[in-house]
Formats: sequence, C-alpha cells, structure tokens
Amino acid sequence: MINVGVLGATGAVGQRFVELLADHPWFNLTTLAASERSAGKPYGDVVNWRLETPFPEKIAKIKIKNITPSAMKDVDLVFSALPAEIALDVENKFADAGIAVCSNASSHRMEPTIPLVVPEVNPEHLGLIDVQRDAGRDGFIVTNPNCSTIMMVTALAPLRKFKFTDIRVATMQAISGAGFAGVAAMAIYDNVIPYISKEEEKMESETLKIMGTLKGKKVANAPFRVSASCHRVPVIDGHTMAVWVDIKESLDKVEKAYRDYKPPIKGLPTQPKESVHLFADEPDRPQPRLDRMRGNGMTVSVGRLRPGLRFIAMGHNTIRGAAGASVLNAELITKKKYL
Repeated sequence: MINVGVLGATGAVGQRFVELLADHPWFNLTTLAASERSAGKPYGDVVNWRLETPFPEKIAKIKIKNITPSAMKDVDLVFSALPAEIALDVENKFADAGIAVCSNASSHRMEPTIPLVVPEVNPEHLGLIDVQRDAGRDGFIVTNPNCSTIMMVTALAPLRKFKFTDIRVATMQAISGAGFAGVAAMAIYDNVIPYISKEEEKMESETLKIMGTLKGKKVANAPFRVSASCHRVPVIDGHTMAVWVDIKESLDKVEKAYRDYKPPIKGLPTQPKESVHLFADEPDRPQPRLDRMRGNGMTVSVGRLRPGLRFIAMGHNTIRGAAGASVLNAELITKKKYL
C-alpha cells in the first residue's frame, strides 16, 4: 500500500477524493490537509459532507493537517484539490520536497515539463516525469485536464485514426463544476448562463497538448483547431456537450471505431469496463441523470452520431472530470513504477 494524502480535503473535489480513496486497493489514505482554521481537528468534525454516498466513517478521526510538505512527510503522493491560485506555489513545494503530486488544479497544466494526462488518450506523456527529475526535482507534478476537456478528448480517442483539422464544441455544464457555493441559486434556476470564466480557453489549449505528440523532452501540439463555447445549465452533476469534427468517414466506420476501441491501459482499479460507451440506437441518449454514473462515474458516454461528424458526449464532471481522473493518473503512475 502507498500512503497518500489529499490537499483541500473539505471542498467539493476534495470530498470526491476522500470517497474514492477511502477503500482503495493500492492507496492508503493517511493524511488530509485543509485550511489553517481546520488544522488539528478531526475530519468528521470539520467536513460538511455533501456527496450522495455515505460518509466514510473510517476517515472521520483523521486530524486535518496544514498544507505543507513538512506536515505531510509520511506520504509518497498527494492529490491536490486546491484552488488554482493556491496550488501554483504549494504544489511546487511538495514536488521539490520529493513528494509526487497528482493535481486537479489548472495552475501547472500548460507548463512544458509537466504532463497533462488522460490515461486512455496520452499515457506516454508521463515520460515528462523523467524531464522533471533530470532537472533536479525529487518529486514531480502530474495534472489532469479541465473537466470538459476530459470528456471531449476521451470521446475523441476512438476517432484519432481518422483525419480531421477542426473541432467545435458547445458545452452544457453542471453546477457542481463551480463548487458548492459557485453559482447562486437565483442565478441558475430557470436559466442558462452562457459564460464560464476561462473554460473555453482551457478546452481550446489543453486539448492540443493532450492530443499532441511527446517528442524528446517536450510535447508538440496536435495539428488541428478547437473552438469552444461553454455554458452553465441547471444540472447537478454531469457535463454534456455537442461536438462537431470534420471527419468525412461514413457513420458505419465511425461506429465501428467506437465499438472496436480498446484503451491503451489496463488493470487499473479505477478504470471502468468501458472508457467510452456508445449509444448507437437510442436517439435521446446520453442524459446526465440516466448515464453519469455509468462505470462508477468514470465512463464517458457518446450518442447521436450524425454525418458531419456530429455527436453528443457526456460524463460525470467531479468523478471522471476531476477526482477520478487524478486517481486514475496515480494508478498509472504506480503501475509504471514512477513512485
């Protein structure tokens, strides 16, 4: 068992980390860190548990520690659910102290020597860990992308054999993506908000790095264009998106690509049976309420394939798109013996 900790353990994504790690077969959740006002108090007394699953009582008595490497020196790896402005400095300190960091924050995603990984799409980009170590760092940072980016690149993974130069996407994103207090009730009820700060820029830039090619010590961006329009809708969990890709192949060939798709990873505990599920015959799927928990929340569902190429993709934003993505990255890191 590998001892791990969670940074920002009381927030929305932090709670997902705790949920996924409480009974993990490879990782022993020993340490939880949060703000100074929570330090020294039992997690069960501090956290306002808001998930639909029962609170893991075995974690309740773990005392909250400060978010410093010295306070968490007994762990080999930490999962970061910190806000980006805090994560920027803190994650560097942990990596410099010899601790591996799997981060959900956006702070380091686009740095040239830090891998931005979706295991089903670009596992080879973990090679950038060696670049970090060659530069003298004892630990390392690995990031997962923005939640919407994860859904889109996973849905595109079976289609990479086809030629395309242009991707357009319109998202319908759940309110949980903004955190517990992120969207006021009076703002989202009976409404659609056609703007999410920095979301479109993240989708447009992160996709190119993820689907790019690792060449030596850096990633060459993918040679296509991405145009995104992002919207907040009154759904609790589950990001839905309409995607247009200029693939000219027949729908039969596209469907076959989805049916034949085998991800380049296997044997990871959080990996779902289906990374991508195709709804070929149901004209009104996927839907967040019906399909977000497919594969324990780790499957991306695709449907409404139409010529053009056009389709709908959907996945659970705080599991597949956040905490679950980081845990899957950590499992891949462990399997590849980087720890």
